[in-house]
Formats: sequence, C-alpha cells, structure tokens
Amino acid sequence: MKKILAGCMYLLFIAVGVNTGAVLADGDHSRRLFIDRDVDTFAKLPKGVRFPEGITANPANGDIYTATFDSPNPKTNPNPKNKLLRFDRHGRLIASRDFGTTPLLGLEFDRTHKKVYIAAVGDFDDSGSRILRVAADLTDLEQVAIIPKVGAPDPRIVGNPDESEDRIIFGDNARVPNAMVFDSKGNLYISDSFQGAIFKIAKVADCSKDCKVEDPPLSHDPLLATAGFPPFGANGLAFNKDESVLYVANTGDDRVLSVEMMSGTGKVSVFAESINGADGLVFDKGSGLLWVCANQADEVVALNAGGRIVAKLGEFRGIKRNGTPDGLLFPASPVIVGDEIFVTNLAIPLGSAADEPEANVTRWTISRMRLPHH
Repeated sequence: MKKILAGCMYLLFIAVGVNTGAVLADGDHSRRLFIDRDVDTFAKLPKGVRFPEGITANPANGDIYTATFDSPNPKTNPNPKNKLLRFDRHGRLIASRDFGTTPLLGLEFDRTHKKVYIAAVGDFDDSGSRILRVAADLTDLEQVAIIPKVGAPDPRIVGNPDESEDRIIFGDNARVPNAMVFDSKGNLYISDSFQGAIFKIAKVADCSKDCKVEDPPLSHDPLLATAGFPPFGANGLAFNKDESVLYVANTGDDRVLSVEMMSGTGKVSVFAESINGADGLVFDKGSGLLWVCANQADEVVALNAGGRIVAKLGEFRGIKRNGTPDGLLFPASPVIVGDEIFVTNLAIPLGSAADEPEANVTRWTISRMRLPHH
C-alpha cells in the first residue's frame, strides 16, 4: 500500500512540476493559474513578542530579520515590547534588540555594507518617525534620517458610471514610514502610508543622523493615499529588473501601482487591481514575477509583466493548539532567499475581535514557502 501511495505521490509531483514551468511562462495568457497552498512555519517569535511586520534577509548566510509593529495604547497596551529579531537559516533566534514602545514597520538589508535599515513609526509614541540602521549582528544602532512632514496629497477625484464624481480628502495626522527598497546605485526609497508619499535618500550609506531626504518627494500622488481598509496607503516597494519601474502597494485600495522611473516624470499608474489587502512586495529577477502579500486574503500572489495573477501561494487553515497560525494569517511582508519565500504573519486584529481569528493568536510566526519553478 505504501509503495502504491509513494508512486502516486511521485506522479503527482511530476505533474505539478511540469505544470509549474508552463504556468509561469511570462506573457503567455493561455496557461493555467498555479496554486500551492503548502506553508511551513519557519520560526516562532519569543513569547510576549507579537505582530511581526517587516522582514529582510542577509543573502550571504541566510539570516532572516523581522521587526514588530506593536502600537502603544494608553488603555489597552501602554507598554508594548517592540523588537528587531535575527534568526539563522534554521529558524533559531540568535539575536534581538529592544525598541520599547516604538512600533517598527519595514526592514531592508544593505548587502554592500551589511546593515539593516529600519522604519520606526515614532509618531505613534511621540518619539518622531525616522529611519534607523544597525549592523548585521544588531549592534551599533544609529539614526539615518527624520521623515519630513509633507502633509496629505491633493484630493483624489473619482469618476462614477453615472458621470458624477467623488472627491476624496485624505488625513495626515502621522508620518508612517512603511516599506523601503534600494536601487543599484545605493539610493534608498521609503513609502509613507499616511502621507501618501515616496521619499528618496540618495547614497544613504554615505551619511548618517541627518541624511537629506530629497524635497520634494519622489512622488506625492493621490493614488498613494487611501480611504479604504486596512487604512494604509503606500506600502510595499519593489523595482522591476532594470529599475525602470518602481512598484508600490496601496493596501487600503487593494492595488499595486507603478511609478515611472526612466521618464523623469514619476508618473503613477495602476498596475493591478483587486488584490485584497496588497501589502509587502518582492520582485523575483529570476522569473520576472512580482510577489504580493494579500493580507486580507491570507495568501501571496505573483503578478506577471502585464499585472495578471499567475500564481498563488499559501492559505489560512485555522489556529493550532499552541496558539500559532496554521498557514498564513495577515501576511504582511515577503523576502526571497534562494528558491524560498519567507513571509511575516502579522496576525493583528483590526476589526471586531469576536469574528477575527487574529484575536485567537497567542504566538506569532514567520512562514516559509517554496517558490514555483520557472
């Protein structure tokens, strides 16, 4: 019986492998959608440490870094314990650094200088929103730059089928630096989810403390803000292969946007629609696919060059007895190492706690999935 089952599994594996390569042939719209729901738990956060959001990796040794977005609340959460955590390639915690009440969002690894860049949302605890960096071993913390106050973008005018128009006015009570990405010249780009902006710091490794954030921002377009849910506009960032396009997730609008980089205009356009809670982004240069965390769909999807979904990874299967998510739950940020994609399970309740599985999580995790062949 076992031999029969083994033979069936082998045939299934071969069939899936053949389909995978065909599905991910970029530009071929006749191929089927690739779906793989298998998810492994790569690491569990220490007890009491919750809401992992940002993630990055040191490709030289496979170390994975994550940061927590645990916002202070005078009544319900006066003293959150935000941390930057470093795991080895086997998921073992090997270092951590405390950030107290300051919630952290995006992380980005500088391969050349072996530094981890951190987006600290200090406006949530009155310490000021800023970009920080530490050495790969989490020593030598230093400030890089203060996020400037630029306000909300202009109102967005949305046309309706009956030829009427809606005028959306955005708020901007906080500076919320979220995701970051480097270009090949060492410039750092930062999204601000509440101010609806993309900031740029040129050759950031050459400065410290008061690095100049370019003024005006690279983009301050109404498409980068949101009045939707979850209430975060400009979020994940990723460049395409030749850096002619900067992709930007707008979480509340369920969109991925594109910013033209070569024309000098910084024009913002809609690249993909209806991705439920588009959050973190990572571009796979090998396959030419853009991977998007869909935090409200509990999956990670791949977009081809036309903005079409060609693959879906992961799913939510419930809460385990040990209080961890089974599969993906509010996947926030991805990073690719080799042929695997690592994803943080933010698992943060944003609505009514009574009907959200996130409210039942007591131990937070990082998930790992195998990328399809291409």
